[in-house]
Amino acid sequence: MPSRYRSQLTRRSFLQQLAAGVAVAPFVTRGLRAQSPNGKVNHATFGASGMAWTDVQALAGHPALEVVAACDVDAKRTVEFAKKFPEARIYQDYRELLEKERDLQSVNVSTPDHMHAPIGMAALRRGLHVYGQKPLTHDLYETRRLTEFAREKKVVTQMGIQIHSGPEYRTAVKLIQDGAIGKVKAVHTWSSKAWGDTGAMPEQTDPVPEGLDWNLWLGVSAERPFIGGGWYHPGNWRKRLDFGTGTFGDMGCHIFDPVFGALALTAPVSVRSEGAAPNAHSWATDAIIHYVFPGTAFTEGATVPISWYDGKERPTAEIQQLAKNAGDEQDELPDQGSIFLGTNGVMVLPHVGMPRLVGAAVKDAPVMKVAGENHWQQFVKAVLGEGKTGANFDYAGPLTESVLLGSVATRFPQQTLAWDAAGLKFTNVAEANAFVRRTYRVGWETAV
Repeated sequence: MPSRYRSQLTRRSFLQQLAAGVAVAPFVTRGLRAQSPNGKVNHATFGASGMAWTDVQALAGHPALEVVAACDVDAKRTVEFAKKFPEARIYQDYRELLEKERDLQSVNVSTPDHMHAPIGMAALRRGLHVYGQKPLTHDLYETRRLTEFAREKKVVTQMGIQIHSGPEYRTAVKLIQDGAIGKVKAVHTWSSKAWGDTGAMPEQTDPVPEGLDWNLWLGVSAERPFIGGGWYHPGNWRKRLDFGTGTFGDMGCHIFDPVFGALALTAPVSVRSEGAAPNAHSWATDAIIHYVFPGTAFTEGATVPISWYDGKERPTAEIQQLAKNAGDEQDELPDQGSIFLGTNGVMVLPHVGMPRLVGAAVKDAPVMKVAGENHWQQFVKAVLGEGKTGANFDYAGPLTESVLLGSVATRFPQQTLAWDAAGLKFTNVAEANAFVRRTYRVGWETAV
C-alpha cells in the first residue's frame, strides 16, 4: 500500500476499541464555521470512485476549489483519483481525515447510503460545508438530524440531485407553477431500475480483497462476513437492506424532486405499498407506492395523490393514454419520469428531458426553456458567498424523508401507514416505527 495512504486505526486496534465499548468518534470543533482562505476552497472527498469520482471531478471544475484529500475504504479504488490529484492526501478512515485535515472548508459525501449520515454529521460537527449524495441518508431519523444540525451550523449544503439545477426540471417546475396545465390533481412517477433481489443470500464467507477494510466499509451496520462476487461491494449494496435504499432510494430523490418542488409539497399524511415486501436481506422490485400529501396552492383539493412505480410496474393503461396527444398514439412513456395530471391538461416529464404538454387546451402552448446551472459549481459558489444552493438540506431533507417513507411502506404491504411528520412517527402501525431509526453497532452509537 502506498505510503501516502494513511490509516489511523489498524484492524486489530479498532476491534480492540470496539470490544472495550469505546466510541470511536471524530475530532469535534463545535461552533466553528469553516472559512475560505484567499478565495480558495480546500476540499475533501469521501469516496474516490463511482459517483464520488463524478462528484469530485465536477466540483474541481471550479477554479477556486482545490482537492486536498480523499478517503476510501478500498485502496484499489483510489488509483485514478491519485493520478488526477497527485498532491492530495489519501486516507482509509474518514475520522482520521477529519482529525488531521484542519484546513478544510468543504467535503462531498459520496459513499454507500448507510454511511451518508455518519460521515455527513462528522463533517457538520467540524463546521464544514457539505455536498451530500442522494438519498441524504439511509434512515428517516438520520435525515431529520442532518437537516436540523446543518441549519444550526449555518453551513452551505447541497444534495446530489444534479438535475434539480438543470433546464429540464427548472422548466417543468415553472410550467406547473405558472398554471400551464391548471391545478394538479395527481402525479404518477416511475423508474425502470430494479435495485432489489429475491434470491437467497449466498451461504459463504470469502476472503476480503486486498486493500479493502471490510470493518470500515460496514461502518455503523452490524458485523457480518464478506461475500464476494459483487454481493455487497462495489455496486450491489444498493439492493441490500442494511446498506442501500433500493430503487426508490436511488432514483426517487431524482424523480420526485421536480414533483416536490413544483407543487411545493410538505410531508405526506399517509403512504401505502401495493408491491412485494423485501426479504430478510434485500429490497424487493416492482414497487407500487401511493402517497397522500396535503394540498398546496398548485394542486386541486385538500389533498393530492402521488404514486411511484419501479421495475416492471407502470401507471395504468388509462393514465398512460392521458399522456398521449391526439394523433400521437405511437408515443411511449419514457423509461423514467412523471405524468402530472392537471385540470386543464397533462405534462409528461422524462428523466432527463424537457417537459411535454398534452391535451387540446395546452398541446400547442409554447414551452419556454428555463436556463440551468451547474449543480456542483453552484455549491462551490455558495461556499464562496456567491449565491445559494437550490437543493440545500432544508429542501433535500424533507424530500428525502418522503422518499424513505416509501421504503418503510414496502415492509408493510397493503397497509396504509399514517405519518406524523412533526413527531417523526407512524400513528397507526406501531411496528413501522422500528424502521424510523436503526440501531448502530457497538462503538458507533454516537455517530449521528
